[in-house]
Amino acid sequence: MVTRITENIKYYRKQLGLSQNELAVKLCGKKSLVSNYENGYSTPDIYTLCKLAEIFGITLDELVEYSDDENDNK
Repeated sequence: MVTRITENIKYYRKQLGLSQNELAVKLCGKKSLVSNYENGYSTPDIYTLCKLAEIFGITLDELVEYSDDENDNK
């Protein structure tokens, strides 16, 4: 299974004009938290995924956007 969480967090953050630090503040975390998500070093838990979707004004499905096919493109 392939997810696009890392790419989507970065994409939607930039769409809102937020820095990594600004998004981290909204998540009550440090800048490194968002950096780690965007670079694939860690994956947000379900609570954080829901909060991100709320901040971005999108559904959880849109944020996670997974596929069984590794060759699917966005």
